[in-house]
Amino acid sequence: MSVSNDSIVEVLLIYQQFFQFVLTEGLVARVCVAILMSLFFIYLNALMVYTLWSKPVFKETPRYILFNHMLFNDSIQLFVTTLLYILSFAYLKLVMAACAFLVFISSTTFRNAPLNLALMSLERYVAINFPLRHAEIATQKKTYIAIGIIWCMSMIQFIIDLLYVLLSDPKFFSSQIFCSRERLFIKQWQVDAYQGVNMFYFVSVSVIILFTYIRILIAARSISTNKASALKAHKTVLLHIIQLGLCLTSFLYSSIERAAAMTSTSSSLFVDLRYLNYLFVLILPRCLSPLIYGLRDDAVRPLFIYYFCCARGKRRSTVNVH
Repeated sequence: MSVSNDSIVEVLLIYQQFFQFVLTEGLVARVCVAILMSLFFIYLNALMVYTLWSKPVFKETPRYILFNHMLFNDSIQLFVTTLLYILSFAYLKLVMAACAFLVFISSTTFRNAPLNLALMSLERYVAINFPLRHAEIATQKKTYIAIGIIWCMSMIQFIIDLLYVLLSDPKFFSSQIFCSRERLFIKQWQVDAYQGVNMFYFVSVSVIILFTYIRILIAARSISTNKASALKAHKTVLLHIIQLGLCLTSFLYSSIERAAAMTSTSSSLFVDLRYLNYLFVLILPRCLSPLIYGLRDDAVRPLFIYYFCCARGKRRSTVNVH
């Protein structure tokens, strides 16, 4: 079965021709830097997750449960994205079924990121604007249910695409291809639906985060509100806006790569642009979670530093969560 979106296929073929040239140009070192950076931040995320699991209070508090999920989700995204980059750089083909599995994980975790940010902002909104009902609304059980819902929301469209392809041509999944999300589209309506759903999710999340930001900002100026907590929540939601903006840049990755492939006057220029695009547009936004959230948290930071230093120094026996 041929892909109906001919422009996508044409650009992918351009990519594949460059991949072979890349390996002969001695650019493996730069790719290794990108891979090592991804692995380093996966390690930091794993260490932060371990820190959050080291104390029962972190496993019971909704905002830390959501933070833990964000770290877990970003680590998976980093790992799978790096693996796909290695496969493309090495000019390796995969069986379509294996490619579909990798892209399924990558696509699902990609969409999870902004939805999780929306949950984190809503949790802070409830904590500041409805402090007396916060313990009732934001429970441990409800938090896990909400996480399950965003996973279902993120994977449903991809499952529909896979079922459509499977019903259209069962042999399609036994073919070998250069793995990318675009190669799983066999009809133009799938491309349009994918872009439309992405746009809907990010617009919805943007509205939610901006709404919570404004409401918390108003609460921070209220005389009856705990100003210290409100101002801290205000800064946290502001960081959510920045993180959402970084997530939005990931949407530009494919467009930038196609533009680079079509407009570059030399293969070396294309390789340079593709490398910078991968590093700063796709990878960097996923590397900032432990730095943006974990290290600014007074309860998490001392424990994280303790474990990062290989359990040397003084460890806190108790943790105060505000």
